[in-house]
Amino acid sequence: MDGTLDHVMMRVEDLDAALEWYTTHFDYEEKSRWEADTFTNVHLGPEDVHDEGATLELTYNHDDRSYTMGDAWGHIAVRVEDVEEAYYELMDEGVEDYRPPEENPGYAFVTDPDGHEIEIVERDHGEKWSIDHTMIRVEDAEQAIGWYTRALEYETFRRSEHSSFALYFMKPAEAAEEAMSVELTYNYDGRSYELGDAWGHLAVRTDEGTLEDTWETLMQRDAADYRDPESCDYNYAFTKDPDGHEIEIVEREVE
Repeated sequence: MDGTLDHVMMRVEDLDAALEWYTTHFDYEEKSRWEADTFTNVHLGPEDVHDEGATLELTYNHDDRSYTMGDAWGHIAVRVEDVEEAYYELMDEGVEDYRPPEENPGYAFVTDPDGHEIEIVERDHGEKWSIDHTMIRVEDAEQAIGWYTRALEYETFRRSEHSSFALYFMKPAEAAEEAMSVELTYNYDGRSYELGDAWGHLAVRTDEGTLEDTWETLMQRDAADYRDPESCDYNYAFTKDPDGHEIEIVEREVE
C-alpha cells in the first residue's frame, strides 16, 4: 500500500461560489471534474502541486440539500511563508475576519463560503496555499494512533502535548515533506463528537492494479468493511477509522 494522502473531500451547497472562492483567494486551479447524474465532483489545487501533494475535492449534490458541520472534523491547513502577510492579504480581498494571527501567533484561521475552517500555517516547503494537513478529532488517542499505524502503515512524525489536549501528526514514513498529513486531535475531557455531513472523507493512494490486494490487507488488519471494491465497481473502496471518519482507497498510476 502506498498510503499517501491523495485528497480530502468536503461538500458544498453552491459549487460556483465555492469554486470562485478557492480559485480567487488560493489561486487554485481545476485539476479534474466528474459530472454524474446526481452530483458533481471537482478536484482543486495549486498549479504546481507536488506529485505527492493532496488536492481538495468539492462535492456538489444536485438536490439542493444543506449540510451540518458536526465537530468530528476540524479543518484543513494550507501553507504560506508568512501567516500574518497571507491573512491580511485575504482580508484585503474581502474574506471574512475569523481568527487573526494576533490571537494565535504562528497561525490563523478563515472559513470558506460553506463554513469549513481553514488554518493558515507557516511552512518552508510546498506551494503557497497547498494543503499541509487535515485535522480530525478522536475520542481515544491510543486507539486512533494504533489504527493509522497498523491499517495504513503511518507513523507519528510530530506531536504536541498541551494542558487540555494533544495533537498527533501522522503520514507514511516515506512520504514527501510536501505530502498532506492527518492531524489527530485528542481532548482530555472525554467529550464525544458528531460527524455531520459537510465533510466527506480522506483518500489514500494504492498503486494502480492493487485495489483488491490492498482491500484484503485492510481486512486482515481489522479495518471496517464499509464499501468494498466490488460495491464500488472496482474503481475505489471505503473503510472507516475507529471514530467513523471515512477513508477512501484510490488507485494511482505508479511512476
